Amino acid sequence: MALQVSSTLPAHKLHLFQAKRASFKRQHSMLKPTSTITPPLTFSSTSSSTTGQAKKHLANLEKLLQKQVPEPINQTASQPVHRISNDGSLENNRGKNLLERLNSFRFWPAMKAAEEMSPRHLNRLQRLLSKTEEYSPRNHLGPRWREYHGSNDWKGLLDPLDENLRREVVRYGEFVQASYHAFHSNPAMSAAKPPLPQQVALPDRSYRVTRSLYATSSVGLPKWVDDVAPDLGWMTQRSSWIGYVAVCEDRREIQRLGRRDIVIALRGTSTCLEWAENMRAQLVETPGEHDPTEIQPKVECGFLSLYKTGGANVPSLSQSVVQEVRRLMELYRGETLSITVTGHSLGAALALLVGDELSTCAPQVPPIAVFSFGGPRVGNKGFANQINAKNVKVLRIVNSQDVITRVPGIPMVEELNDNMPLAYAHVGTELRVDTKMSPYLKPNADVACCHDLEAYLHLVDGFIASNCPFRANAKRSLVRLLNEQGSNVKRLYTSKAQALSLSFERKGLAASGCLPSPS
Repeated sequence: MALQVSSTLPAHKLHLFQAKRASFKRQHSMLKPTSTITPPLTFSSTSSSTTGQAKKHLANLEKLLQKQVPEPINQTASQPVHRISNDGSLENNRGKNLLERLNSFRFWPAMKAAEEMSPRHLNRLQRLLSKTEEYSPRNHLGPRWREYHGSNDWKGLLDPLDENLRREVVRYGEFVQASYHAFHSNPAMSAAKPPLPQQVALPDRSYRVTRSLYATSSVGLPKWVDDVAPDLGWMTQRSSWIGYVAVCEDRREIQRLGRRDIVIALRGTSTCLEWAENMRAQLVETPGEHDPTEIQPKVECGFLSLYKTGGANVPSLSQSVVQEVRRLMELYRGETLSITVTGHSLGAALALLVGDELSTCAPQVPPIAVFSFGGPRVGNKGFANQINAKNVKVLRIVNSQDVITRVPGIPMVEELNDNMPLAYAHVGTELRVDTKMSPYLKPNADVACCHDLEAYLHLVDGFIASNCPFRANAKRSLVRLLNEQGSNVKRLYTSKAQALSLSFERKGLAASGCLPSPS
């Protein structure tokens, strides 16, 4: 006995459907009058069943499914689902949830086959590729801001990683990215006249840049280098823009943070002379008076040179930072302030020198915290003791695969004799991540990837705890990671990202054109 629907109704009017009792009356066959047939079981409605009406109802259903579904408030929970058609193009399947509620597979079997062909695992990748400005929860930090700023050395917040702290770490890392982008947008600087103000696109509009910072090398290359490669003059210039000072000015953000925050962001090595300074690994004593009974604080010669040397038309990095922080402290006297110094690579090393000097630059200096990404060793055990004695809080974000975090110095030397020439020691509290924990990066990613700032932020965003896998609800976009470290991303994701890129270009979600942070 065949089951036949004689009249097809639009799916959204199924509740109006009223079935009548099926008729089993025997009828004579037109082909064989002596025989009788049993008609198929029919469900009658007020209108007769016709082929044209069936097509019309199917068309109405298709139009219904093609209507735009209003965007929900929570973008993460309801991203559109994409499937790849036979010709390789992308199709938007916004009606998926509606189809499930209607159970339309019962009426439209072809939809079931299409759903089974849809690569569901692309949903999460598409979401991560489309996110650009989303962070972990933006909670109110007022009552606990000192704890997140390191007053208790971040005890109980690192393993597992507190969600609010994760967001703060990623946010300060993006301040460093802004310094990279600003430098590469205009790296050249005239040695004959003072530089023009540097334009910086801050990731957080609640902050305003108040001063540009410059670092100057005490070494120089022969003049014939500029003659051989005149187009690379900015690579051999002695003074270069290295970062900025910014202050939070948005009242709502100040209330959320619990204080007015002053940020000092410093980029990493980008010029030839900065690399030359990095190679000057001998330890030298820091300026100032020290207790002769304690280990004399010493730092790397090249880092101290970049920090203390002034240029022809720009003051030294040390002088600029101290002057600007004193000015801001006077400007906002009476308010609750904090000083946050953040940097990557060379910038992380200089951030320690900045924090050390700012702690004694004026009476009643606000709490100082240093967030360093991929920072090398800066000084000896005496310098580490000095930082701790001055109550400068340091959170070092370290990738286990990053070799830069293990230089300069000779391993195990500091354990033999603290006064040896290459007896370096790390400073502060450590938050350790690992490239191998990311499901997107190759486990054998190269040195540049393991030291890259965007890779660091990707790992921090996915870090839950040292004994947990990469978090499934990571918020950070993969677009920058694919742009800067595409060769180190697993082929499975790069190929699918290329398939999804057509849709992103149509939606205006193309990848950022910012230059990558150099490693």
